[in-house]
Amino acid sequence: MNRRDLLKRGVGAAGVAGLAASSQLLKAAQSVVAPPVHLHLSGTVGEVTSASIDPLVFLETFDYGQVSRLPSGKTLREFQLSAFDREIEIAPGVFFPAWTYNGQVPGPTLRATEGDIVRVRFRNAGSHPHTIHFHGIHPARMDGSFEAVAPGESFVYEFEAKPFGLQLYHCHAVPLKKHIAKGLYGVFIIDPKTPRPKAREMVMVMNGFDTNFDGENEVYAANTVAFAYQKTPIPVKQGQLQRLYLLNALEFDLINSIHLHANFFHVFRTGSSLTPHDYTDTLMMCQAERHILEFTYDEPGDYMFHAHQAEFNELGWMGVFRVTEDVTA
Repeated sequence: MNRRDLLKRGVGAAGVAGLAASSQLLKAAQSVVAPPVHLHLSGTVGEVTSASIDPLVFLETFDYGQVSRLPSGKTLREFQLSAFDREIEIAPGVFFPAWTYNGQVPGPTLRATEGDIVRVRFRNAGSHPHTIHFHGIHPARMDGSFEAVAPGESFVYEFEAKPFGLQLYHCHAVPLKKHIAKGLYGVFIIDPKTPRPKAREMVMVMNGFDTNFDGENEVYAANTVAFAYQKTPIPVKQGQLQRLYLLNALEFDLINSIHLHANFFHVFRTGSSLTPHDYTDTLMMCQAERHILEFTYDEPGDYMFHAHQAEFNELGWMGVFRVTEDVTA
């Protein structure tokens, strides 16, 4: 039974419960019920114990690399990325045979400043040929498009970080849709030389998982674990500027989206400008689109955010910002 059959039969988010797949066996997921606080929402029962990331920790974790100074005076940032196969838990009892960067999906959030020299030492410890393709401007020999790195081999990518903005990286080996659907993608932030205004910063990668390998996703999420930010709401301080680095890495669906309840946000498209392009509460994004969103909550309370495709949020792409008074203000 595919996800649309489940929804037509009124199962809703229980579609998560019957579609647990791994490279070795099928594992039954636990039943789903509404969580105790938000009784009108769907969710999952039980805890995820073997996910590749803790969604709350991933949200604010940035890898700035090993930093040194080159004879030219430029800053050198060196990163280590390894591709290897790993089974990950994407909802309680729902396992997925992922291909990962550094054992996690999404891969680590890499961060540099425009003009830095970025050196990425890539090792393929997986079972298939892989690459890293960075979005941005760089020489053709560093594009990661044609020369796949075979299992057991390594390659060093080196380029100047430009232009500033919200970039991404992903495997570009064929078949491309499989390598992305299996989890080989991550965020690459290039900060402008003049820093953006101070804000609380977060990273969200909108993704999904085809657990029964039929070319359709059965589980949707922001940062891999279905309903993670509904079950554990994201803490936000009243009046504090929030800056969200948002990437759509979803395969098999043409469009993804985000909608904030009871609020609007400024959109900096691709993060390539310091002036916002739009002011809205709903944003539609194709695969590989990424934007910076800035917003502030003026009143305490619980505020939903989710995809505005109801099917996506019923299958995991749903969360809550929990806004509290800033007692230090």
